[in-house]
Amino acid sequence: MQTVSRFPYFEIEFTKDGAAADAAQVAALHDFVVQSGTTDLLVISHGWNNDMADARDLYARFLACVRAVLDQGLVPAAATRSFAVMAVLWPSKKFADEELIPSGAAALGSAVSIAFVQQQLDRLDGALQAPDKSPTLARARTLVPALENSPKAQEEFANLIRSLLPQTDAQAEDASTDFFNRNGKELMDRLAKPTSTTVRAAAGGGAAAIPAMPIGGAAGLGETFSGILSAARNLLNYSTYYLMKERAGTVGRRGVNGVLRQLKAARPPLHLHLVGHSFGGRLVTAATDGPAGENALGIDTLTLLQAAFSHNGFASKYDGTNDGGFRAVVTGHKVRGPILVTHSVQDRAVGVAYPLASRVSGQDAAALGDENDRFGGIGRNGAQHTPERVVGTLQPTTMPYAFQPGKVFNLNADSIIAEHSDICHNEVAFALLTAIAAS
Repeated sequence: MQTVSRFPYFEIEFTKDGAAADAAQVAALHDFVVQSGTTDLLVISHGWNNDMADARDLYARFLACVRAVLDQGLVPAAATRSFAVMAVLWPSKKFADEELIPSGAAALGSAVSIAFVQQQLDRLDGALQAPDKSPTLARARTLVPALENSPKAQEEFANLIRSLLPQTDAQAEDASTDFFNRNGKELMDRLAKPTSTTVRAAAGGGAAAIPAMPIGGAAGLGETFSGILSAARNLLNYSTYYLMKERAGTVGRRGVNGVLRQLKAARPPLHLHLVGHSFGGRLVTAATDGPAGENALGIDTLTLLQAAFSHNGFASKYDGTNDGGFRAVVTGHKVRGPILVTHSVQDRAVGVAYPLASRVSGQDAAALGDENDRFGGIGRNGAQHTPERVVGTLQPTTMPYAFQPGKVFNLNADSIIAEHSDICHNEVAFALLTAIAAS
């Protein structure tokens, strides 16, 4: 048995379709939980832009913080629990930041090159993991040189790329329904506009001194370039965002939820605490929600660390008509204890899809993606239009919380979390353990 920071540690790998890749991994966790008397299972998931090595490093650093808070006796009620860790590994596409800045565009200041769009097609091909899609991608490649001068090529390119994607997770809250329904030429025209947004400083607190800056980040979405080749780049980036969003939901709803059901059936007293970073936040929320028609699994706490899904995910009638895609997690009482949401104005990467969503939907504001925009990320703004939310701050480890079941706690982390992946802090671990102790 492997241990990380003295926690019994079990990795479970999942395929893109949500199946456990190795039954022996699941069996090892199952046998340990049943035989060891484990009281609490931490289920932790990485997000988009993490390969396995990155995910393992993130888990090791985060669990070291959890161990430090426990060893210091900062949450006495949690110290009596017996913890094990289920570390989720899922096929999220690895993007290196340096790959996302085309050297030609950097040199010219305003252009995206044909070669770079072809590289984006290569990355989408790798993310799809679907050889049967190769003929469609090959046809799309032939169209790239003609995009700047041919409206017909632009429309066909958009239609081909969209045909590669499943539509099982299309939602109004991130404009993905518009993405699939708009005319291909119109979609390209909208995505050809600059999508520069700014991270606006909060009024007071640690973010007060942060200057406005353009959104960029790990996914390469939300750049300042314009023109039809930029539209192709934006289309491909949004497509990869959508694909990873859909995959995170599939792995969570089918795979992780299924494994946890097996564990709960074998050991009903087991407490489940789900923790997700970035798109892993979407994954663990989907696992909490579960498949349609299934009884609630009964998660004890849900902690979303700079999660990459809509800030309207838990919302009630965010536009006067529609609920968020995960509204049933709250109304169905699928989390017995509190739901924690860290958010930071300094997290540029979490909002990268939302400027493009605004363009897809037809919004033309110059600065997009904050809490007042229909399209914004929960890791940037916290849960919005959610009656159960409680607005608060990520506290020092010397300050108490008053967490309550059934509430969604927005924890403003402007003064602690400096960027999207900066989640490994004792303050974060302290909030998590306090929620566990209260559940």
